[in-house]
Amino acid sequence: MPGIDWVEAVAENVCPGHLPDSLLRLRERGVAVVPHGVSLGLGGAERPDEARLTALAERAQALGSPLVTEHIAFVRAGGALTASPHLEAGHLLPVPRTRDALAVLCENVRIAQDALPVPLAVENIAALISWPGEEMTEGQFLYELVERTGVRLLIDVANLHTNHVNRGEDPARALDELPVEAIAYVHVAGGFERDGVWHDSHAHPVPRPVLDILADLAARTRPPGVLLERDENFPEGDELERELAAIRDTVATATTTSTASTASAALPEAFPAAAPAPDRAPDPAAGPAPTTPAPEPAATPEARQRVALAQAALLSALVAGTPAPEGFDGARLRVQSRALAAKRADVVAKVAPELPWIVGETYRADFLGYARTRPMTGGYRQDALDFAEHLLLAGRPEDAAARGELTAWWLERSGPKPLDGRPLTRWLRTRAARIALRKARRRTPGHAGVDADPAPAT
Repeated sequence: MPGIDWVEAVAENVCPGHLPDSLLRLRERGVAVVPHGVSLGLGGAERPDEARLTALAERAQALGSPLVTEHIAFVRAGGALTASPHLEAGHLLPVPRTRDALAVLCENVRIAQDALPVPLAVENIAALISWPGEEMTEGQFLYELVERTGVRLLIDVANLHTNHVNRGEDPARALDELPVEAIAYVHVAGGFERDGVWHDSHAHPVPRPVLDILADLAARTRPPGVLLERDENFPEGDELERELAAIRDTVATATTTSTASTASAALPEAFPAAAPAPDRAPDPAAGPAPTTPAPEPAATPEARQRVALAQAALLSALVAGTPAPEGFDGARLRVQSRALAAKRADVVAKVAPELPWIVGETYRADFLGYARTRPMTGGYRQDALDFAEHLLLAGRPEDAAARGELTAWWLERSGPKPLDGRPLTRWLRTRAARIALRKARRRTPGHAGVDADPAPAT
């Protein structure tokens, strides 16, 4: 397609030493590739993990990217700061807009900025739930973040629409309060509404309300770039081109009707005064955002612990069935909890596609039953192994041959010698397990050893 200057790739889905041919072809055509991280958890109470930062930096270097992007969110909680089990959300969860959370986020962003070889931009997220007792609006929180760190912003106007439907927040007020000069680029995406809740699916056409928010933003400042997020259910090429054309027209019409002086004054100094096309890639030569951050003290241990306790309580309610923390909407938490479990089932099926094949028609019901009592603690690949172990210990699948296939699958991915003392290890020593395993290998000699080892999906 003409006029496509850059794309995003989910950072965790890219292996630096084995870039997909599709990305290599795009780079040969001059299309920039921006790694878009989903697992760093900059809004979490812990400092960013050094290994995750190193991996993100490696992807930026391997792709020759002009910048990297991540989210203002937390994705895990618990651990040493709370003396509680480590929990994974497998999803981007909102950060409370409090002074404590802002101090923690700012320090985490500065740590990430120091570790990355290119500028960092952070994205506002969509959410189903609101934190009680928040001290700032979305716009105020983002303004303070930019003021203290100089970080760039990736503004997702679809997420502003989602938060309008789900949390009653006014997108226009958020845009009023944003430091528009710090915008690196803009996201646009589709979704759907069900039972009064907007789901940011990235799998549906962009609705008119989202384009209206984009127009409002473009009337204030011409965005350096606009990117359409579409993660699945890709339409045919002509339909996709129409959607891109609608986005371009929205930006062009809005910027034409606004005054040239206002549009020029709002552009970041790092970008040319004559704004590029609305889907232009971020400039690789651009320096940091024009804001000169004031020195800020590090987040205190007490602030980190308060944030850690609050986030652990919320995540435990969502994935472990503990009571809802005070001040939260219990009904909305149940909606979010079901959504997290459904996402786990979908992603595990992508990470380990053999599991639905082996388990059969009951895969989804079996997984949702498992997820109600087994929070994710080590990422989606470990979740797949834990689910298989859960089924085997329960004597599932009922068909002996299928149970043998599942046993072989688990052994193949757990290593040649599973840890002694595990319940499943003891079961594997039984005669019944050995017979089932032999039958499975005779029945499908090639299936059990297949391991495509796909990267984590989002």
